[in-house]
Amino acid sequence: MHNFLLEAAQTAGAGWTTVAMQVGMILLVVVAFYFLLIRPQKKQEKAVNEMRNNLSVGDEITTTGGIVGRILSMTDDTVLIGTSGDCTKIRILKSAIARVDKKTGEAEQQKE
Repeated sequence: MHNFLLEAAQTAGAGWTTVAMQVGMILLVVVAFYFLLIRPQKKQEKAVNEMRNNLSVGDEITTTGGIVGRILSMTDDTVLIGTSGDCTKIRILKSAIARVDKKTGEAEQQKE
C-alpha cells in the first residue's frame, strides 16, 4: 500500500512538471511572436505616423497609389497636392501618403 501511494505521488508530480513545461513553451512562443512580429510592426507604424505628422507645404511626396506631387496646402487629415507643371490639383488623405521624396529644405539645398 505504501508503494502504491509513493508511485501515485510521483506520477502526479510528473504530471505537474509536464503541464508546467507546456505552459512554459506556450509563453516562450508568445514572447517570440511579440519580438519577431508585433514589435517591429509597431515601430514601423510609429515611423510612418511621424513622417505624416512632419509634412510641410512644399514637400514632394508619393502616394500609395503612385501619384507624385508637391504639397500645396494641408488640413488635419487631408493634403492638397500639385501633380504636374500646369499644377493639376488633387486632394488626398494623409493616410494615403507612402513616402516623402524631398523635404522643403532639401530641395532648396540641391538648387544651390
